[in-house]
Amino acid sequence: MALAVYALTWMTCLQFGLDYDENVLYFVFFATITGYNFVKYFGVAKFHHRSLAGWLKTIQIFSLLAFIALCYYAYHLETHTLILIGLLGVITFLYAIPLLPMHYFRDNQKKLREISGLKIYVIALVWAFTTVILPLIDNDISISTDVIIMSVQRFIFVIVLMLPFEIRDLNYDSVKLATVPQKIGVKNTKITGVLLLIVFFFLEYFKDEVDSKTIVSTLIITFVTLLFVAFSNKNQSKYYSAFWVESIPVVWLAILLMLS
Repeated sequence: MALAVYALTWMTCLQFGLDYDENVLYFVFFATITGYNFVKYFGVAKFHHRSLAGWLKTIQIFSLLAFIALCYYAYHLETHTLILIGLLGVITFLYAIPLLPMHYFRDNQKKLREISGLKIYVIALVWAFTTVILPLIDNDISISTDVIIMSVQRFIFVIVLMLPFEIRDLNYDSVKLATVPQKIGVKNTKITGVLLLIVFFFLEYFKDEVDSKTIVSTLIITFVTLLFVAFSNKNQSKYYSAFWVESIPVVWLAILLMLS
């Protein structure tokens, strides 16, 4: 996943003519590792460190090293970039930690990821801001129409990438999560994914600066993503989503680099 976010961020730099920004790209890579492990394992580990299994302790140590690297590269970023990072960090924190005031109007406390239907959009929003807005503001690129369109494209793209995961997890997710396939079914989820990919691709033509290489790479990756959405099912193989779908952004970057 960290490689996927790193790849999408690098693509933004390429498409806006920026040099390879080591500080931003490495920060994004290590921040993704730290944030993902925090969200995934906080509920398991919490504060019971002495009773943790060996594998979980290893993950904690690895996450700590990633956090140290994150801090090192964050130190070299611009102040306004750090403000955006702080906002994204708050969202990530609330995604994993129960919202304390919620018990006043709900039966029990919930994390953002457990609020019905919200999970997929929170992830897409954080990815869009991280991979598009963050590298641009750190390089003092103004928020133009093209930037907004790319952010919307990235938001849509991440939502579509999440659909095979949500289809896979139909057998395990609580119905209270109200995921897309739970609400509209697998077939309609796939149709929705295809329609979103069509919007994702044709948004490219609304940009002020249209590049043929970007269009070709976007068309290829749209078709590849469409196939993965179309063939996803509840009984998919272990690596279908967790490896192949997650690797799509890396493939997209590779295509763009080859065309360049």
